[in-house]
Amino acid sequence: MSDPGAQSISPVAPVASPGIAPSLFVFALIYGGMTVLAGFLAVKQVSLGPSGLSVESGIFAFLILVVLSSATAQLHGARTANRLVIWGFLPLALSIVLILVVLRLPADPGMWPEGLAAFQMIHATTPRIMAAGPVAYLVSLLLNVWIFSKLRGSGDGAGGGIGLMVRGAIASALSQAIDSVIFVTLAFGGEREIGSLIAGQALAKIVLSIVLVPFLIALAVKAARALDRRG
Repeated sequence: MSDPGAQSISPVAPVASPGIAPSLFVFALIYGGMTVLAGFLAVKQVSLGPSGLSVESGIFAFLILVVLSSATAQLHGARTANRLVIWGFLPLALSIVLILVVLRLPADPGMWPEGLAAFQMIHATTPRIMAAGPVAYLVSLLLNVWIFSKLRGSGDGAGGGIGLMVRGAIASALSQAIDSVIFVTLAFGGEREIGSLIAGQALAKIVLSIVLVPFLIALAVKAARALDRRG
């Protein structure tokens, strides 16, 4: 028999915590993957045809980082974009540590010898390339967010269109030119002639920043808004 004087205790409803925007969650997932992939792709340098110039293949992943950081600044503000850039360094740092650990672990004697030699050769050079990445990465992407946000001014609001694409092109071109000089010098200096690589890298990034990046930023912003509306 229950005590009539006892008070019934109703279950306490959990307090809803503010969640991360779906677009920011997706951007962060892709961003972390691209920071690691850029270091691996950079091992291969691609020729730009009869020009005699060349680029390291990591620029393709790196330009996606530019697109995501600019779109994040447009949608969520420069502070959030800077945090994305800084925290994006974490998967890059972890991947460097894991590569160094795996390189020092003994290989299975039954492993294909040519495959093992290729693995050791490629990944032994990757840590230097990936270590050069964070310096160029932090400088250029924080610079990209700063320029993009400063050019926004007070009249652009949350809008997009031509203004968004022009800001994206200018910020990307300037920041990527700086990135090319820093990254190529640290990653390949002393191993090969780097003048043509810096020139090709800077030229390719500037051209892509003007021709391709603005449209990708506008597309990323549009896709992110659609994702956030769906929740």
